[in-house]
Amino acid sequence: MRSWLALKLVSRNMAQMRAGNIAPTLKLDTDDVRFRFPGVNSWAGDFTGKVALEDWYGRFVRVGLRPYADEAVVKGWPWKMTIAVRGHIDLPGPEGSSVYDNRFVIWGCLRWGRMADYEVYEDTQKSAALDVYLEEHEPAA
Repeated sequence: MRSWLALKLVSRNMAQMRAGNIAPTLKLDTDDVRFRFPGVNSWAGDFTGKVALEDWYGRFVRVGLRPYADEAVVKGWPWKMTIAVRGHIDLPGPEGSSVYDNRFVIWGCLRWGRMADYEVYEDTQKSAALDVYLEEHEPAA
Protein backbone atom coordinates (compact mmCIF):
# COMPACT_ATOMS: atom_id res chain seq x y z
CA MET A 1 0.00 0.00 0.00
CA ARG A 2 2.78 2.47 0.92
CA SER A 3 4.62 1.75 -2.34
CA TRP A 4 1.44 2.40 -4.32
CA LEU A 5 0.91 5.72 -2.51
CA ALA A 6 4.56 6.67 -3.02
CA LEU A 7 4.27 6.01 -6.77
CA LYS A 8 1.14 8.18 -6.96
CA LEU A 9 2.82 11.03 -5.09
CA VAL A 10 6.07 10.85 -7.07
CA SER A 11 4.14 10.60 -10.36
CA ARG A 12 2.07 13.68 -9.42
CA ASN A 13 5.20 15.66 -8.56
CA MET A 14 6.92 14.61 -11.77
CA ALA A 15 3.84 15.68 -13.75
CA GLN A 16 4.11 19.07 -12.04
CA MET A 17 7.79 19.24 -12.99
CA ARG A 18 6.93 18.47 -16.62
CA ALA A 19 4.53 21.43 -16.40
CA GLY A 20 7.32 23.65 -15.04
CA ASN A 21 6.35 23.62 -11.36
CA ILE A 22 9.09 22.44 -8.97
CA ALA A 23 7.32 23.61 -5.79
CA PRO A 24 5.59 20.28 -4.93
CA THR A 25 8.89 18.40 -5.23
CA LEU A 26 10.76 20.92 -3.08
CA LYS A 27 7.97 20.90 -0.50
CA LEU A 28 8.68 17.21 0.14
CA ASP A 29 12.38 17.87 0.81
CA THR A 30 13.76 18.58 4.27
CA ASP A 31 15.47 21.97 4.63
CA ASP A 32 18.85 20.23 4.90
CA VAL A 33 18.21 17.73 2.10
CA ARG A 34 21.25 16.16 0.46
CA PHE A 35 21.01 15.35 -3.25
CA ARG A 36 23.62 13.66 -5.43
CA PHE A 37 23.79 13.21 -9.18
CA PRO A 38 26.97 11.25 -10.01
CA GLY A 39 28.89 11.44 -13.25
CA VAL A 40 31.01 13.75 -15.33
CA ASN A 41 28.56 16.17 -16.90
CA SER A 42 26.98 19.56 -16.18
CA TRP A 43 24.23 17.94 -14.09
CA ALA A 44 26.61 16.13 -11.74
CA GLY A 45 27.10 17.30 -8.19
CA ASP A 46 26.53 16.90 -4.51
CA PHE A 47 23.99 19.47 -3.30
CA THR A 48 22.92 20.27 0.25
CA GLY A 49 19.85 22.32 1.13
CA LYS A 50 16.73 23.37 -0.72
CA VAL A 51 18.31 26.50 -2.23
CA ALA A 52 20.98 24.50 -4.07
CA LEU A 53 18.42 21.93 -5.15
CA GLU A 54 16.01 24.64 -6.29
CA ASP A 55 18.64 25.92 -8.75
CA TRP A 56 19.28 22.39 -10.05
CA TYR A 57 15.56 21.69 -10.53
CA GLY A 58 15.07 25.15 -12.04
CA ARG A 59 17.50 24.28 -14.81
CA PHE A 60 15.85 20.87 -15.15
CA VAL A 61 12.44 22.38 -16.00
CA ARG A 62 13.88 25.29 -18.01
CA VAL A 63 15.60 22.79 -20.32
CA GLY A 64 12.31 20.86 -20.66
CA LEU A 65 13.29 17.45 -19.32
CA ARG A 66 10.31 15.16 -18.77
CA PRO A 67 10.60 12.58 -15.96
CA TYR A 68 8.15 9.69 -15.50
CA ALA A 69 8.00 7.30 -12.54
CA ASP A 70 7.38 3.70 -13.54
CA GLU A 71 7.66 1.97 -10.16
CA ALA A 72 8.27 2.85 -6.51
CA VAL A 73 9.14 0.76 -3.49
CA VAL A 74 9.03 2.05 0.10
CA LYS A 75 10.08 0.26 3.27
CA GLY A 76 10.92 1.08 6.85
CA TRP A 77 9.62 3.07 9.77
CA PRO A 78 8.12 6.57 9.34
CA TRP A 79 11.17 8.24 10.90
CA LYS A 80 13.58 6.41 8.56
CA MET A 81 12.09 5.05 5.36
CA THR A 82 13.88 3.97 2.22
CA ILE A 83 12.40 4.77 -1.19
CA ALA A 84 13.46 3.51 -4.60
CA VAL A 85 11.91 4.91 -7.77
CA ARG A 86 12.59 3.49 -11.22
CA GLY A 87 11.58 5.56 -14.19
CA HIS A 88 12.46 7.11 -17.51
CA ILE A 89 13.18 10.62 -18.72
CA ASP A 90 13.23 12.28 -22.09
CA LEU A 91 13.66 15.58 -23.87
CA PRO A 92 11.71 16.10 -27.06
CA GLY A 93 13.49 17.93 -29.83
CA PRO A 94 12.28 19.97 -32.75
CA GLU A 95 9.50 18.44 -34.82
CA GLY A 96 8.96 15.55 -32.42
CA SER A 97 12.44 14.09 -32.56
CA SER A 98 13.95 12.73 -29.36
CA VAL A 99 17.03 14.57 -28.12
CA TYR A 100 17.41 12.61 -24.89
CA ASP A 101 16.02 9.32 -23.64
CA ASN A 102 17.31 7.69 -20.46
CA ARG A 103 16.30 5.53 -17.52
CA PHE A 104 16.89 6.40 -13.88
CA VAL A 105 16.74 5.07 -10.36
CA ILE A 106 16.27 7.37 -7.39
CA TRP A 107 17.45 5.90 -4.11
CA GLY A 108 16.48 7.92 -1.08
CA CYS A 109 15.91 8.18 2.63
CA LEU A 110 12.74 9.78 4.00
CA ARG A 111 12.29 11.19 7.49
CA TRP A 112 8.64 11.49 8.48
CA GLY A 113 7.55 11.52 4.84
CA ARG A 114 10.08 14.09 3.61
CA MET A 115 13.15 13.43 1.47
CA ALA A 116 16.29 13.85 3.57
CA ASP A 117 18.87 12.26 1.29
CA TYR A 118 18.71 10.94 -2.24
CA GLU A 119 20.78 10.06 -5.25
CA VAL A 120 19.85 9.64 -8.90
CA TYR A 121 21.49 6.99 -11.08
CA GLU A 122 21.32 7.32 -14.86
CA ASP A 123 23.38 6.33 -17.87
CA THR A 124 25.94 9.10 -17.45
CA GLN A 125 27.18 8.80 -21.05
CA LYS A 126 23.72 9.82 -22.19
CA SER A 127 23.77 12.74 -19.72
CA ALA A 128 27.12 13.84 -21.15
CA ALA A 129 25.70 13.58 -24.69
CA LEU A 130 22.80 15.79 -23.56
CA ASP A 131 25.37 18.40 -22.52
CA VAL A 132 26.70 18.51 -26.09
CA TYR A 133 23.19 19.22 -27.37
CA LEU A 134 22.52 21.82 -24.65
CA GLU A 135 25.69 23.76 -25.48
CA GLU A 136 23.84 25.01 -28.55
CA HIS A 137 20.21 24.76 -27.49
CA GLU A 138 19.86 25.39 -23.73
CA PRO A 139 17.39 28.19 -22.90
CA ALA A 140 18.88 31.16 -21.07
CA ALA A 141 18.26 31.43 -17.33
